[in-house]
Amino acid sequence: MSTIAQRRSPPPAPSWMARMMESRNALGLAFLLPAAVILLLFLTYPLGLGVYLGFTDTRLGRPGIWIGTENYEFLFDDPIFWLSVFNTILYTTVASLFKFVLGLWLALLLNRHLPFKAFLRAIVLLPWVVPTVLSGIAFWWIFDAQFSVISWALIKLGLIDTPINFLGDVANARASVIAANIWRGIPFVAITLLAGLQTIPQSLYEAAVLDGASNWQRFRWITLPMLSPIIAVVMTFSVLFTFTDFQLIYVLTRGGPLNATHLMATLSFQRAIPGGQLGEGAAIASAMIPFLLAAVMFSYFGLQRQRWQQGGRD
Repeated sequence: MSTIAQRRSPPPAPSWMARMMESRNALGLAFLLPAAVILLLFLTYPLGLGVYLGFTDTRLGRPGIWIGTENYEFLFDDPIFWLSVFNTILYTTVASLFKFVLGLWLALLLNRHLPFKAFLRAIVLLPWVVPTVLSGIAFWWIFDAQFSVISWALIKLGLIDTPINFLGDVANARASVIAANIWRGIPFVAITLLAGLQTIPQSLYEAAVLDGASNWQRFRWITLPMLSPIIAVVMTFSVLFTFTDFQLIYVLTRGGPLNATHLMATLSFQRAIPGGQLGEGAAIASAMIPFLLAAVMFSYFGLQRQRWQQGGRD
């Protein structure tokens, strides 16, 4: 009787560790926990501290007091701040547009059956791999008012008589820093879009060719729709990287001439560190958050639109 009773007794309840190992959600959360802690320490805390400092009059070497929105009220009437906002939007819009168009063209070119394809892809990555400071120093020499290689070549060709003042003229300085950013950002866009092109089934193109579709029709109705999720993500990162650019501008112009190339990031640094106004600099940096959130929302809704087109919900 005792043996039969032992056989009919319910098995012992599994421990919480065993239940967690069997639960995919709990196990996933456990693996994500270390990364979440790192992000909380190194991203969330600095962001929160920066937002807090924007509401204080903190200076270098002196703790500040809570002053509410005085820093933002001062920035609202500051023409240099609004000039930096204009410069940042112009810089981001023009550079991101050119990086997308040229990067997509380069990705389509590298996707073809070309000789030395692997070598060409490695060469394309060089501008992205080279440190930004080194790139800035190289462009600083290229755009030098006296020793510019561009001015030297144009003079030798007889197209100009005197060297071009690339970084000393307002319009030339803006165009120069945008060109430098485009040169650095094209590889990221091109290689990422090239990876997306590799995932498009060739059978779709073969069927389109049999139906008599032209090159433009295949690009318009196959390539672009299939690439749209990747384009949304790539352009989001491109806008974020460009909007928050600091090193390239600081090495080339430090915001000059006449604040014509000051971005919000460089103006924030100038007011906070050399100027000593940590609260004001933090307020300028905090003012960048709505623009960055808009870029993230653009990516989110772009991906949601593609999922709706494919008939899925998630």
